[in-house]
Amino acid sequence: MKRITVDTNILISATFWHGDSEKIIDKAENKEVTLVLSKEILEEYNQVLEYEEIKEKIKNKNLEMKKAMLKIGTISEIVEVNSKVDAVKEDPDDNKIIECAIDGNSEYIITKDRHLLKLKEHKGIKILTPEEFLK
Repeated sequence: MKRITVDTNILISATFWHGDSEKIIDKAENKEVTLVLSKEILEEYNQVLEYEEIKEKIKNKNLEMKKAMLKIGTISEIVEVNSKVDAVKEDPDDNKIIECAIDGNSEYIITKDRHLLKLKEHKGIKILTPEEFLK
């Protein structure tokens, strides 16, 4: 089974919109792929859900955020991150995605983040958009 690490933008996208990000999370839920996340990624997801513009979407869509977060937590393999990388110079915060992928033995990082996508791969881990991964 393929092991994947997704960026927070994929989790947010899958939470609110139908599309490729949602299809990837569905694959994890259906046990077609192993979704590998870290405490740091989940914390960032949680923080983004607290943003005002996101809270507006929640009100408009009547989504239950606790359920969405529980689902992500339940279908993921949460790994302890010990690696430290300095691969993304423009946005060092993105390094946490790579560190999680390394320590979780992921084969793929799936993201819409241009800083990560520019790398194309890191230590054999392919960095793809949701569209590229689904192909």
